[in-house]
Amino acid sequence: MGTDIELAVLFSDVVGSTRIYEQLGDQRAREIVALSIELMRSATEQHKGTVIKTMGDEVMATFTSPDDALNAAAQMQRQISAHPVLQVDGHPVALRIGCHFGPVVLESKDVFGATVHTANRMTSQAKAGQVMTTAATVERLSPEWRASVRQIDIAMLKGQGVEVTLYEVLWQTDDVTSMLPSIALTGGYDRKGQRLRLVVRDREVLVDETRPRILIGRADENDLVVRGNLISRVHARIELSRNKFLLIDQSTNGTFVHAADGEESFVRRDSMQIKGEGTIGLGKVPETDSSQTLRFVCEED
Repeated sequence: MGTDIELAVLFSDVVGSTRIYEQLGDQRAREIVALSIELMRSATEQHKGTVIKTMGDEVMATFTSPDDALNAAAQMQRQISAHPVLQVDGHPVALRIGCHFGPVVLESKDVFGATVHTANRMTSQAKAGQVMTTAATVERLSPEWRASVRQIDIAMLKGQGVEVTLYEVLWQTDDVTSMLPSIALTGGYDRKGQRLRLVVRDREVLVDETRPRILIGRADENDLVVRGNLISRVHARIELSRNKFLLIDQSTNGTFVHAADGEESFVRRDSMQIKGEGTIGLGKVPETDSSQTLRFVCEED
């Protein structure tokens, strides 16, 4: 009989291993993958995790706490991306990592259940260099790690028929804990009553000190709901950070920004500063008379 327990399940695999074999040949590619697996195993064990199995270029591991899982994931990404030997045509080998916390059945040194399936799906949602996780995991993170995740989309899990909110883990910060003092010190900046006024159709939303973050997309849970075939469920968010307004795109089709001075920008799965005034198009170029076009004005007291 298996044992029911809650664990963080993590999958990590080498991106494009087939291409690596084609470019480097079997012997060199096997060395690259073997070293990558060893670094993933070492990171798991250093952060109190257990490697359940390795499958070709992939590692499956479990942790008793989500923090330990993300600490291991961050170490994997840092060490492999910076390792001088793990290079293909001058580019570092990349990992994609997925993690989910929930109930599993532990049996014969293996784990089973929907949590394992969800963790594996998080890996398939990740791109090279990304660590993806779920709301269930984020809810159990320490404040330090919770400050280093961002919601980027909502996905339907195949075979389960349920939607899961996707979060990207910002592992690039060398020491996540060191972020907290800088956040706490934002009160010391010379604030000038910055606010961003967003208007779409007859709806207006302000981003300011009292509401420094909003979500935009076609799903009802967004702060600003905009419907359209090219618009993702959670398409983008806008944040006030250190007296600057940042547009962070989280979508499939990207976001277009046209400033009033004529400057045109496009951002996809990335961020940019917005200032002055202009229009925003979700998934397509903003059109003057479109009900999907957002108009923005940055104001200052």
